[in-house]
Amino acid sequence: MKIKRILQQHRRDFRAEYECQFCGHIAIGTGYDDANFHENVIPKMVCDSCGKSVAANKDELTEEYRPLATKYPEGYQI
Repeated sequence: MKIKRILQQHRRDFRAEYECQFCGHIAIGTGYDDANFHENVIPKMVCDSCGKSVAANKDELTEEYRPLATKYPEGYQI
């Protein structure tokens, strides 16, 4: 999954549209805007439609997954 669009954000918590890179399915979910979430959690998200994740199916991707930059720098107290 990858973030297609952030719908709402309060401090580091957000709601976003996540899009599957394999089947194009769009799901709405929550997230946390830090490096760990973008680099480790999102690639392991499993699509509800096709059951694939970026972490488990890297060889099937046509483009490389690139995590988004965070809104606030790491260690920044909000």
